[in-house]
Amino acid sequence: MSRSEAVIEVTRGGRIESRHRVSAAAVDSQGRLRAWLGDPELVTFLRSAAKPLQALPLVADGAADAYELTEAELAVCCASHSGEPRHIATVKGILARIGCNESDLACGPHAPFYPPAAEALRTEGREGREPGRLHNNCSGKHAGMLAWSRHAGVDVTGYHQAHHPVQMRICREIADRAGSRCEELISGVDGCGVPSFALPLNVVATVFADMVARAENDPSSPEARVLGAMTSEPYYVAGTDRLTTRLMQTTGGRLMAKFGAEAVYCLADRRRRWGIALKVEDGNARAIGPAVIEFLDQLGLLSSGELEALADRQVVTVTNTRDEDVGVIRPEFRVESTD
Repeated sequence: MSRSEAVIEVTRGGRIESRHRVSAAAVDSQGRLRAWLGDPELVTFLRSAAKPLQALPLVADGAADAYELTEAELAVCCASHSGEPRHIATVKGILARIGCNESDLACGPHAPFYPPAAEALRTEGREGREPGRLHNNCSGKHAGMLAWSRHAGVDVTGYHQAHHPVQMRICREIADRAGSRCEELISGVDGCGVPSFALPLNVVATVFADMVARAENDPSSPEARVLGAMTSEPYYVAGTDRLTTRLMQTTGGRLMAKFGAEAVYCLADRRRRWGIALKVEDGNARAIGPAVIEFLDQLGLLSSGELEALADRQVVTVTNTRDEDVGVIRPEFRVESTD
């Protein structure tokens, strides 16, 4: 298997200023590596790209049905949302239904990703308002974990810690799907305080390929419920003009997409039943759009109309503080494949 270098180039004045190295793996439902960039066995933390997997126990163990979660609510449990008013209201709705409130969320506060929402907080009242835990992009995931805990009848205190039943259940879910055991997984602590796990890209892609295959084979399965919620309510998975939301909207839900911190990105193609895992190795998220769209383009996973709609993410214009175009961020690689 050849491993030619794959990069995203940042140019200024017609000269290369920076280069971001990319690795990726595309795997079919039989677990076969079909295409790759760089090192398809690169081990990386899934970070928030794991959220669709973290939400599976919520459905499989009956909590989603017990609390009658809507598709939008299930989607926000898988989200890295932008902190827009509809995101906040949806998370609040989940918390109210399960008898919890914002103070029960273990994630710390941060400003909304959506600039108008962040500005609205800064200018509220005379002195503005500080962001709360609800504004954390992971608050939906945490609400889902609290819902699982309430349904299981366990204490919600410390639900974010590795020894808590909800985190042990999620660990088993991910380990089983990766063909491993929980105690064998490489683990760390995510930005929102819950455990995060690291796996090779090809294994992550295999997990998502298997997830989409199960969903397509059984429309009533937990996999189908989670993927269906994400692709039917993509706004709640990310937000206004976010790549993740736009990809799912543009493809009519054919692709499931999920971003993770430090520039990891996972996708599932519901038509081909492929899973894809991609990592910008230096963690710079500005390279994600060009890397993902170019990878999908070379694999033939986007139509000409879809490519046109996403063209601004395949080659990104660099602007300065005067809003002048001063460079571009563009992909420079050739996808390796078994075909």
